[in-house]
Amino acid sequence: MPKISDKQRESRRQQILEAALACFAADGFHQTGMADIVKRSGLSHGAVYLYFQSKDDLIAALADDRHRRESVLNSVAQGSGDPIEGLHALVRVYAQWLTDPAGEARRRVGIHGWAEALRNRRIRNSVLEGIDMPRALIVALVERGQHDGLIKRDLGADAVARVLIAIFQGFVLQKCWGEDIDVGACMATVSVVIEGFRTPKSDVRRRART
Repeated sequence: MPKISDKQRESRRQQILEAALACFAADGFHQTGMADIVKRSGLSHGAVYLYFQSKDDLIAALADDRHRRESVLNSVAQGSGDPIEGLHALVRVYAQWLTDPAGEARRRVGIHGWAEALRNRRIRNSVLEGIDMPRALIVALVERGQHDGLIKRDLGADAVARVLIAIFQGFVLQKCWGEDIDVGACMATVSVVIEGFRTPKSDVRRRART
């Protein structure tokens, strides 16, 4: 059997993942069988099973792929010197992701993953890992802002992170339900919420004098 290069191996792996993504997005996890994915991929059963032994392996691999993509998105927020601006940057990046037609399948599969997490511990751990990454980033931004006196210190950093994440999860659901959402207007509203985290200028001046 001829050997294939690492590039060809990765290309074939991505071919299988794209087939799984399309199948899961259309029919969900339980209505999709490995035979459906094999057929969609255009490869043989043996070739597919060489890379992935089960649907769970494919679901976990798609989740890992999403985490890598989101880590790139989240790095945008880390590049800002002002933590409030970092939160705004995060909002802008996720707004772009919400309006990207190419991301529809991934959003749908993400929702299927949330449901599957209720019964499958492996998927649950993967879903929580994906949530923990932006949560930790937002917590770090808020805590830095509080340390610098820019963000109200009576706010719980973890609570802020969970509220913002919940807002975006809600938008993902609404988009996948096919609702007509003015994402720009919604993100502008989220930006107003973030501005409300700022320490009032009078308090900043008071701290500077003391």
